[in-house]
Amino acid sequence: MQLFNLKDKRALVTGATHGLGMAMAEGLAEAGAELVINGTHQGRLQEALIHYHNKGYKASGYLFDITDEHAAEKNIQQIVNNEGDIHILVNNAGIIKREPALDMSVNDFRKVVDVDLVGAFVMSKYVAKHMVARKGGGKIINICSMMSELGRNTVSAYASAKGGLKMLTRNLATEWAKYNIQVNGIGPGYFATSQTDPIRVDGNPFNEFIINRTPAGRWGDPSDLAGTAVFLASAASDFVNGQIVYVDGGILATIGKPSNEE
Repeated sequence: MQLFNLKDKRALVTGATHGLGMAMAEGLAEAGAELVINGTHQGRLQEALIHYHNKGYKASGYLFDITDEHAAEKNIQQIVNNEGDIHILVNNAGIIKREPALDMSVNDFRKVVDVDLVGAFVMSKYVAKHMVARKGGGKIINICSMMSELGRNTVSAYASAKGGLKMLTRNLATEWAKYNIQVNGIGPGYFATSQTDPIRVDGNPFNEFIINRTPAGRWGDPSDLAGTAVFLASAASDFVNGQIVYVDGGILATIGKPSNEE
């Protein structure tokens, strides 16, 4: 269907060297988009590019830190010069530090907010400047979280950043709609990745909690994010702006159920 066709579109996906970022990038590539990925580790960046190329996707990689405004601006300009216009930006790069608020250092708090929130602002600002200049519109997708809506022990910095990212999404959508730029977000639930492997085992209390707490009764598969990413990157979402789509198997829709309830 042409509404979801991303042929001749170029998507810049930050942190797409592994995990959920890679799954979303693959979804965009399957829909026809050319990929540009960002990373901060040369070896991991090259491994990811080999992975994409082996799948037959057109992809290029750029090594820079999204929190370094000068480096981000310079590399975005190089991408436009070397590869062509950026039509889609996915702000996926992020970090988390799990520590009780009373024990977390202010520097660690700032670092999480800097990567998860300020970095997304930096990337959006400089990519949007090019989108506005070429007068062709564009799509910006911020990867939020259920912690954009809910609190949880030990993630005060992450929840603060992701809550801020939700509001940044709405504010940028408000400012840039007149340029035909749609800014939306995706809020992933709990997904089966290499990071969650150790806890996704029978008998692990958190594994049981997630399965029981999720109406779908399972962890998400990274591929479950691909369709939402394609929708928000495509013409199918041209009148969708400032929204956060939670891909969580229904967690945010329910108060949950007692452990003895079928």
